[in-house]
Amino acid sequence: MRWDPVGRRRIGLLAGLVLVLLPLVAGACTPGQNTYPGDSWSRVDPADAGFDPAVLDDIAAEAEANASHCLVVIRHGELVADWYWNGADATTSREIFSATKSVTSTLIGIAQAEGALDIHDRAAEYIPQWAGTAAADITIEDLLSNDSGRHWDLVSDYVNLVQATDRTAFGIGLGQDVPPGQTWVYNNAAIQTLDAVLQAATGEDPADFAASRLFGPLGMTHTSMTSDGAGNTNMFFGVHSTCEDMARFGYLFLRNGRWAEDQIIPQAWVDAATDQPSQDINAAYGYLWWLNRLGPVTDPLHPLTREQAATAPHVQLVPNAPADMYWARGLGGQVVQVDPGSDTVVVRLGPGDRSATYGQANTARVVTEALIDP
Repeated sequence: MRWDPVGRRRIGLLAGLVLVLLPLVAGACTPGQNTYPGDSWSRVDPADAGFDPAVLDDIAAEAEANASHCLVVIRHGELVADWYWNGADATTSREIFSATKSVTSTLIGIAQAEGALDIHDRAAEYIPQWAGTAAADITIEDLLSNDSGRHWDLVSDYVNLVQATDRTAFGIGLGQDVPPGQTWVYNNAAIQTLDAVLQAATGEDPADFAASRLFGPLGMTHTSMTSDGAGNTNMFFGVHSTCEDMARFGYLFLRNGRWAEDQIIPQAWVDAATDQPSQDINAAYGYLWWLNRLGPVTDPLHPLTREQAATAPHVQLVPNAPADMYWARGLGGQVVQVDPGSDTVVVRLGPGDRSATYGQANTARVVTEALIDP
């Protein structure tokens, strides 16, 4: 056979090109990676999406028995199954309670990406009432992490704050219990002060900022933030939304902050907010998101000091669920669940019942029990 250096060179170049392109093609074909909903979600048969339909039905029956209004399962960017009860449908917007906090966190991330603020800034730069006080060293990150040290007690946080006409002024006017970074406390009043931070940093009402930067671009047409009696945007609760709209919000995070051709929020923010604990006291908390990381863990009604955390048992919120699963959570079992490993989002909304026992352990079953083809 005659030696053909040109032909062999071409073959070699082609082979090399194939080796370079194969990973790119494989990445481009990853299920769901380039799939986004338009005006509505495209649907897929549960079995084709890798689920046992009978187990999904059992999970839905459990949700129905717990007075749920809706339950939605998304995988690879498609709607696998949805259920509606108690007069609700896909357009029924309702209060999502503290799941609002994860929306607030996202608005801070967007503002940082736009250069309006830096989470390492002292909050007093935006809240002048704190300058020169015991609150002067609090950073925006402390407020996002719930270790700001601002005053907290049950009556103040769950009665007086809620009843206040001006909730932002109420939160700003409370005292400082301990220096930042010493105690983890689920502090609604401290989170409400992020209203003043965003207002000062962006020059916009946070509700308007959310509508233009987040809800609008994602097509969350049935979602809005609410205001207190003084016109301040509620930051610790108050978002009204639907199961499908909140699935869009969860899917934004599942896609590392990207929505179709637009990077709504930097991937670095998604990682910072949801990948690891934001502080070393409560392992189950990021930037206003709940995590499933192993470590000392506490719940909203029980503050945890650094000293207590040092000797606390290491557990997870849902022990049998993936460690990188995370949630936006609200009173009464409002859940937006994101699981990167299975490429799923699960949303459940229901009444704001303080006695409700439904929560992330129930929605996690979609991944731990119903998913048979991971």
